[in-house]
Amino acid sequence: MSAWLQQALERSQANQDWLTPSRNRALAALQSTPWPSRRTEGWKYTSLSALEQLSAEAPAEQQVSEIPAIEGLDCLELVFLNGQLQSDLSTLQLPAGVRIDSMASLPPEQQVLATTQFANIKPERHLFGLVNDVLAQDIVFIQLDDGCHLPQPIRIVHQSTEGQQNHQRVLVRLGHKAKASLIEQFLGNESSVTTAFTELDLAEDAELDHYRLALQSGQALHFGGCHFCLHHRAQLNSTLIGYGSALSRTDIDIIHNGEHAHAKLNAIYLLAESEHFDLHSTIEHAKPNGTTEENVRGIVGDKANAVFNGRIHIHRDAQKTLAELNNRNLLLSRRGQINTKPELEIYADDVQCAHGATVAEIEEQALYYLRSRGISRSQALIMLNFGFIQELVNQMPNQQLAAWLQPQLRARFKEMEVQ
Repeated sequence: MSAWLQQALERSQANQDWLTPSRNRALAALQSTPWPSRRTEGWKYTSLSALEQLSAEAPAEQQVSEIPAIEGLDCLELVFLNGQLQSDLSTLQLPAGVRIDSMASLPPEQQVLATTQFANIKPERHLFGLVNDVLAQDIVFIQLDDGCHLPQPIRIVHQSTEGQQNHQRVLVRLGHKAKASLIEQFLGNESSVTTAFTELDLAEDAELDHYRLALQSGQALHFGGCHFCLHHRAQLNSTLIGYGSALSRTDIDIIHNGEHAHAKLNAIYLLAESEHFDLHSTIEHAKPNGTTEENVRGIVGDKANAVFNGRIHIHRDAQKTLAELNNRNLLLSRRGQINTKPELEIYADDVQCAHGATVAEIEEQALYYLRSRGISRSQALIMLNFGFIQELVNQMPNQQLAAWLQPQLRARFKEMEVQ
């Protein structure tokens, strides 16, 4: 066990609340879980050495900086600073059928439901998910009643500052035929440690557009996860955009727990020099007639390291499943590294499944063509890089969000340029 984790466990003893029984189960699991090494399959290409010697001190009080607005997009905004909720939930103008509560303000009659949701969808195998179970304090609960359609996206901004430890948790439940859009955004490039996990339960015929913008870079250490449970005919459209940092790891789980559920997952990771990004996704098809479409694209800069492990598991009873997984990568330098492992595990016999992965370099002929027409090398690289991911950006359901992201992605490509 690392010194950081030992200190974190000791500090967790101060968290005594109505979730204590759940926290204690997570604590027991942590204490019996070996600290990952390069011999641990799920961490083979990701070293935790950057974290192991850090202290796990509690966050000091900080002032939240101005949160950049998304132009043209009217959102219900929640802001976390170093794991502490800054927004006054009582001031939110919520339509009928929508509840947003923090752990401190959750009515007693809702605590029983929240207890059944907490750590119920997220698999226990995620080490930092267990850490988050134990240490998260300002937990947010979002609930939409049956038939409720929320027109405004909910935007949750997680901001980290220098030297801080942040542990954020969000639980989302969409009732029967409910519809919503959720944006999770992570900011802060200074040296910090973040664990941020979200559990989302989609009831029968519910629809969710989900965006996770893991934009922390620099010296930030980020460990997060999104965990979805889809019931009968539920519809999920999720987009992940991740920057690399000193160490970044994201785990995504989608469980098809009802027939005719559909999941679409698009992911983009963009790594500048010497950055690290690790994405693990697991799709569990437990019921028949489900569909999954997963497209992952990465661009990796000089001496950067990208890891992708995508697994689709078709259970024995999940007949007539349609599932596809593709991972395409672009290397900007031969000193970059990509470790990709798409997997299919199939126990049903009436399914249509496919998976694949590619790794390529910028075509010198295409670069020469653009430069011969008076376009600078820097601008030509931006155009080629953006062309590689443009298809996935265009598929985002919220085009205002996509338009807001485009100049930021262009700026990111300039940071990634190999000199």
